[in-house]
Amino acid sequence: MSLIDGRTGAWEIVIGLEVHAQVISEAKLFSGAPTAFGAEPNTQVSLVDAAMPGMLPVINAHCIAQAVRTGLGLDAEINRVSVFDRKNYFYADLPQGYQISQYKQPIVGRGTIAIELPSGETRSIGITRLHLEQDAGKSLHDQHPSLTYVDLNRSGVALMEIVSEPDIRSADEAAAYLGKLRSILRYLGTCDGNMEEGSLRCDVNLSVRRPGGALGTRCEIKNVNSIRFVRQAIEYEARRQVEVIENGGTIEQETRLFDSAKGVTRSMRSKEHAHDYRYFPDPDLLPLKLAEDFIETIRRTLPELPDAKKRRFVSAFGLGAYDADVLVAEKETAAYFEAVVDARDGTPRRDPKIAANWVTGELFGRLNEARLDIARSPVAAPALGGLIALIADGTISGRIAKDVFALMFETGKDAAAIVAERGLKQVTDTAAIEAEIDKVLAANADKLAEYRSGKDKLFGFFVGQVMKATQGKANPGAVNDILRKKLAG
Repeated sequence: MSLIDGRTGAWEIVIGLEVHAQVISEAKLFSGAPTAFGAEPNTQVSLVDAAMPGMLPVINAHCIAQAVRTGLGLDAEINRVSVFDRKNYFYADLPQGYQISQYKQPIVGRGTIAIELPSGETRSIGITRLHLEQDAGKSLHDQHPSLTYVDLNRSGVALMEIVSEPDIRSADEAAAYLGKLRSILRYLGTCDGNMEEGSLRCDVNLSVRRPGGALGTRCEIKNVNSIRFVRQAIEYEARRQVEVIENGGTIEQETRLFDSAKGVTRSMRSKEHAHDYRYFPDPDLLPLKLAEDFIETIRRTLPELPDAKKRRFVSAFGLGAYDADVLVAEKETAAYFEAVVDARDGTPRRDPKIAANWVTGELFGRLNEARLDIARSPVAAPALGGLIALIADGTISGRIAKDVFALMFETGKDAAAIVAERGLKQVTDTAAIEAEIDKVLAANADKLAEYRSGKDKLFGFFVGQVMKATQGKANPGAVNDILRKKLAG
């Protein structure tokens, strides 16, 4: 738990998050209109999305399956009966004048997410509910000096609103929760988690109180679109509320926006209550009833999720908890790593610890420099596995391997081809290595005398000279063994 030191004592932050996750689906929640990102404005709008008279919603069964799949992945209750409601409010980009959502009877009930903090502490964050709803369109205020344009491409797109319990106590915990939730959604294939494109958005509900005291008045910070901004919004808003209270003011329940350019939150409007929306069951949609077979069929298709995969990486591959965490955070990274170790039958053909070091070290470093994700890596997983195999069988040294990897990344060629073309095969002939050592000792008689007089730190100097003379190709183990005998002689 993270406390804020105020002028009058310590304060505790209480946070609940509402995450809007766009469902991966080729069609909208209640129409057959497409959902592709980046289309020309108003080109993906059906008569239903535009709220033309007489148009009735028809539920998309795939979106229902995706919500159930997400609920199962969150270890949550799947409600066999749920109801779609009309949530009434007016915006220019909401053609119907209401949003089809769920209120008292959502499709998914209580669940939980386990998070790990930088300190190593593990916490469990409760999920209150997951409900389905349709998105609104988008108002564009910067296209004309005096007019607002409306793009209805997003109108009717299926969203899962995932509401946490107020169990979060710091910006770190909020970031860990969001990262873990996004990872689970990506593993499940129910949301791509792309916050830049708006397919994952977060509303932050935050209040402050004396540690263990009664809950304070909360403010909601709407539509924060990155984990970094969620951190900043929480840190600023918590400080703001403490300062208001300590200066004799009161916190008004309201909706606020986060200004990412200035790093501050600012008031948007007074916070609505449920009764302000006049919820009532949508008369055009019957209650949704889920059969047990439908739920169990989805359950049988669930993938291995991050926590289970991490446990397997630690137990079966002998990885440390930190490395396993890094590797399972993204589905694509975990798949890449498993392809590198080549554990098709559960038995790794490459050393998992060495593979983890290469993936999280050399590969991640190069990808970051090139601003590429792992899916676009010029070095495919089998190719990196091949490089590790060349180190393991003594064909090349670990130092030479780094040079080979750099060439693999630049050219796309595999390690064996580069080693052959460049003549980089490791020298393991002990007679050849001994000859080079003799030359180095003869050329550095003064250093040899100093070493034998007690300056044993010069051993590294001699190793370096031999490796330089052999262009790094001499087997390091053989160099060390032969050199020690020569120096002792």
